[in-house]
Amino acid sequence: MASLDWSQCPVVESVPGKMSGSWVLKGTRMPVSAIFENIEAGASIDDIMEWFDGLNREQVKAVIAFAARSLDTPPAYAA
Repeated sequence: MASLDWSQCPVVESVPGKMSGSWVLKGTRMPVSAIFENIEAGASIDDIMEWFDGLNREQVKAVIAFAARSLDTPPAYAA
């Protein structure tokens, strides 16, 4: 399975020395992976907003939308 190119998502950043360079929501220390881990565990966006201080709802929604849009592109081997 190909991984997403998070550098193409405008609401995230990877900064060396910040969260070990993991992809995080810009201006936060919230790893992108934590959004999906919490959703997988049954959390809603409202839950995530309540549990993690300083998040921007639009950023969270943009990360989810970016991942969803990536499913519209067929993998290279399918071409």
